[in-house]
Amino acid sequence: MSEARQELVLDELGLLPLWVRRDLVAAERARVAASNDAAASNDAAQPARAETAAAPAEAIAMPAAAEPPPRPMRQTVIPASAPAPAPAAVAAASGSVERDQRAAAIAAMDWEQLQAAVASCTACSLCKSRNRTVFGVGNPEADWLIVGEAPGAEEDRLGEPFVGQAGKLLDSMLASVDLNRRDGAFILNTLKCRPPQNRNPNPDELALCAPFLHRQVELIRPKVIFAVGRFAVQTLLGREASIASLRGKRHDYRGVPVVVSYHPAYLLRNMPDKIKAWQDLLLARRMLATSANRQADTGS
Repeated sequence: MSEARQELVLDELGLLPLWVRRDLVAAERARVAASNDAAASNDAAQPARAETAAAPAEAIAMPAAAEPPPRPMRQTVIPASAPAPAPAAVAAASGSVERDQRAAAIAAMDWEQLQAAVASCTACSLCKSRNRTVFGVGNPEADWLIVGEAPGAEEDRLGEPFVGQAGKLLDSMLASVDLNRRDGAFILNTLKCRPPQNRNPNPDELALCAPFLHRQVELIRPKVIFAVGRFAVQTLLGREASIASLRGKRHDYRGVPVVVSYHPAYLLRNMPDKIKAWQDLLLARRMLATSANRQADTGS
């Protein structure tokens, strides 16, 4: 940089005075002024060119406002088709239909058809371990129907309900109200096959055997039902209450009076409760007499 130019810059920055030649500084100032005047004259002579040159700069300095984003298009939601049912659900539905069809077929059977159906039944796994099915014994036109639970070992061997010690006790109980197993009553079990080791029947076994029981009751048309044991009561009344809470009062099965009592096998282990079973038998006999009197009064 020339000495005069350096002094001019320092002067503009307020850093003078310095010990420099003032004639050189004056000459440099004159030259700068002349250069500025020439530039101003040139700009005035060409206004269009100046406007043209300024336009791009203005465009860069002032960008156009951003356009608003386009509104999203409304989408039509097409519901997905229902998922295919699981194989287990399909099997359960199919099994339910088959059970309904089976129950409907049993409900249309006569006595001989029902006996044959019980003898050949393979609806549950008990058919694999049984020796004989136990349909029932007695008079199918009797007023009394005795309903027990499931066959035991002797019942499975002989094909007859309530044999052995429990059967002998039941015979004595019936004799106390002038009944016997051959003429005055019909005796049957809720379950037609013996569970292994005399275990309790499971709900599925009871459900599959229930249509046989219901059809037997419909065909026998008893005047009173004497239900002994928890599983007999559950199947007939659809209740899981204890025997102690249900006995001593009248219940109903499709219009037929039901009396609940202890199973003879239970009474063999709890002899003091035999008096309660005797009271239950007397209650059933009174209900039967009341029913007979009503029918006589109405002439039916």
